[in-house]
Amino acid sequence: MSDRSLISAQNRSAEIEARIAVDPSTFRVLTGDRPTGRLHLGHYLATLRNRVRLQGLGVETMILVADYQVITDRDEIGSIADRVRDVVTDYLAIGIDPTRSTIFAHSAVPALNQLMLPFLSLVTDSELRRNPTVKAEHEATGGRPMSGLLLTYPVHQAADILFCKANLVPVGKDQLPHLEQTRVVARRFNERYAGGAQIFPSPDALLSESVNVLGVDGTKMSKSKRNTIDLAMTEDETAKQLKRAVTDSDRNITYDPENRPEVASLLLIASTLSGRDPVEIAAEIGDGGGGGLKKLVTEVVNEHLRPIRERRRELEADPGCVARILAEGNTRANEIADATLAEVREAMGMVYTA
Repeated sequence: MSDRSLISAQNRSAEIEARIAVDPSTFRVLTGDRPTGRLHLGHYLATLRNRVRLQGLGVETMILVADYQVITDRDEIGSIADRVRDVVTDYLAIGIDPTRSTIFAHSAVPALNQLMLPFLSLVTDSELRRNPTVKAEHEATGGRPMSGLLLTYPVHQAADILFCKANLVPVGKDQLPHLEQTRVVARRFNERYAGGAQIFPSPDALLSESVNVLGVDGTKMSKSKRNTIDLAMTEDETAKQLKRAVTDSDRNITYDPENRPEVASLLLIASTLSGRDPVEIAAEIGDGGGGGLKKLVTEVVNEHLRPIRERRRELEADPGCVARILAEGNTRANEIADATLAEVREAMGMVYTA
């Protein structure tokens, strides 16, 4: 993506934030996660907090647990149902309110997935192979033959966004090309099958001030690397994990993201969760070294996550509550998807009842 395109997207996001402040009712957000494991601090800082913020502002929010997408590139998937319940539990624990946001599972909404068929007719295989997400996911598999589901991943995501006619999608800058594919699908459907009528909106990207932090091994925080601070961890488990965190040999703690990325990442965690400046925190630790830094970060993380973890324990003690909320969200998502699919069939001349 060119610098000009990125600047344009950033300016557009700023305009949208201003419009949300005036009238949030004009927006519907679609966001979500693949249930490949428990959600962690990286998820919380990068996206989850922003969902709670948007919900609080009054933006209608659809939150997808993308269970079908777990199998795009995995042979061993374990119990997807258990993972879905874990993710929903985390959503509720961080403050997602099911009376204001709709939480639903991919596989529980047949009409959403049926949109894949007409949408697939609107894209070429070369377009899909050029998609950055498809390329990155394929490279992560070690170059083995690509599954059809992985190749069509961008179209599946387009169906996720368009089934509910979401007009706003929170994304990072790396995901902008992916969202552009959704806009292409929406435009081509409207032109080819709907005679120019606006059946589907062209969704905008909301580029938020996301916080990306490293895992305790100094690489990208990832469930597969076991280098995460899970939201569901106990305080002792959190302390043990953070003791493993990579720092460096300089005992004088400074905030220098370019030259001291591991130290800077830990300072950024403490800064974001406490609302304090990372430079100020570094000066406070001074020559306390990596040990002093890890001790402070552990205290900040455990303090911030304490009410979330308490709420999570309450939810785990009442699994029926989580199941009920997911069922209600699935029902709501099905109502929306069925109405959209009926509109699509009408536009395509595929209504066969009298």
